[in-house]
Amino acid sequence: MVTRAQIENVLKEIPDPEIGVSLWDLGLIYNIGIDKKGNVEILMTLTTVGCPLFEQIADPIRQEVGKLKGVNKVDIALTFEPPWTVDRMSQTAKAQLGFS
Repeated sequence: MVTRAQIENVLKEIPDPEIGVSLWDLGLIYNIGIDKKGNVEILMTLTTVGCPLFEQIADPIRQEVGKLKGVNKVDIALTFEPPWTVDRMSQTAKAQLGFS
């Protein structure tokens, strides 16, 4: 069965298409759910409500997480609650973007 840690590692390798920092380090991933059948649900947000890049971000997540052994299906849900803020970024992302 796939683990949360395996999924996190994949998400750390997928960059935001505009910013170039991983989705994980940007703090865009709010939750990862895995059921016993290998169905994965990822709850995520975007940096702004009007961002038109959801599918450009979601497609690589579906593809790369879907490659993991034990993954049956990957669903991605988008939320803006709570709204994303810079505080959600990892120290690595903040350093990459000049926030630290």
